[in-house]
Amino acid sequence: MFKINDHVVYQSSGVYKIVDIRKEKDFNKNDTEYYVMEPVFNNNLTTKIPVNNKKVMMRNVITKDEALALITSMPEEETVWLNNNRERSGNFKEALKSGKTEEWARIIKTIYLHKQERNELGKTIMKSDEDAMENAEKILNQELAVALNILPEEVPAFIKERLKDTD
Repeated sequence: MFKINDHVVYQSSGVYKIVDIRKEKDFNKNDTEYYVMEPVFNNNLTTKIPVNNKKVMMRNVITKDEALALITSMPEEETVWLNNNRERSGNFKEALKSGKTEEWARIIKTIYLHKQERNELGKTIMKSDEDAMENAEKILNQELAVALNILPEEVPAFIKERLKDTD
């Protein structure tokens, strides 16, 4: 069970802070305990989730050590490109929903490298691939930002600097 002030990754929506845990009546008039959460990086939407809900992916944000280890492992991360557009799109959607930082990093690397190849040919990538990369970057950058105590927009530069130091 999470506690008030915990930072959690919620679905593929991003990082939230649990601001309250309260009992309220549910649709069936039963007393139900809820997590009340606010997005860490845009405070315009409060979300309420039943504590006992097993259908949603929600987990603690990774630690600083886990974040640094993930960044260090990025150059060795294998790519997962599939030529079939439908299979690839489904694969990326499942990886996004998985809640696994390694999967998000793999999506980003895979699409980034494909995008570079396409750019060299004077071509662009599919919109669905671009969207998958943007979603993976958003949630990964938010999680790494919380773990490293920096802003999400500072994460790419932090990663580049960190990887430069390990060469």
